[in-house]
Amino acid sequence: MIRVEGLVHGPLAIPSLEIPDGETAVIGPNGAGKTTLLRILSGITLPSEGSVRVDGIPPRDQEVGWVGEYPDRNFLFDRVHDEIASPLRFRHLPCGDTEARVREVAETLGIARLHDRSVMALSGGEKILVALAAALVSRPRVLLVDEVDSHLDPDTALLTEAALRRAGCPAVIRVTARMESALTAPHLIFLQGGRVLHQGPPDRVFPALVDTAFLPPLWGCR
Repeated sequence: MIRVEGLVHGPLAIPSLEIPDGETAVIGPNGAGKTTLLRILSGITLPSEGSVRVDGIPPRDQEVGWVGEYPDRNFLFDRVHDEIASPLRFRHLPCGDTEARVREVAETLGIARLHDRSVMALSGGEKILVALAAALVSRPRVLLVDEVDSHLDPDTALLTEAALRRAGCPAVIRVTARMESALTAPHLIFLQGGRVLHQGPPDRVFPALVDTAFLPPLWGCR
């Protein structure tokens, strides 16, 4: 469980928020504070006021994975294997343990075939999967994913979502602009003007968004 209390930072003003384990999709208009919220939940940014706790512990004292909107801009190594292994190598884990974990996460995400490829020669979807693998290789308690599907075609976006679910991370929080993707998440957070206007399962949130741009196209067919 992630608990937010008295959060004030930039556009955000969130008196209280609880995010359950499992998958949560964060939606809302541009400028609502979605990326800012993810950065604070990850521990990358410390809030001006308030607190964030993951199982009672600050994010910076937890294992947290982060994948930004343009993950390839942050790649450190040319070879796929080296990029995935880098978080463990920086911690000086034994080589055997590192290699085993890299193989495990690459097979889980279906990218073992890319082992010796150059990251810059990959497709957009493959780059995102490599970034996810690097974020997951340390077995994070929480994985934060910031709108990576906005640059993917629908089929690749579906494959990426499936890979996220196979990864088995206890808590996945992702920002998405694809409402059909948000519809598949068990829990939603709708941000507007830096405030949480709605949260809960899709069947509770989306009825409150009728006549807005945030209603999934197929909602009326359910």
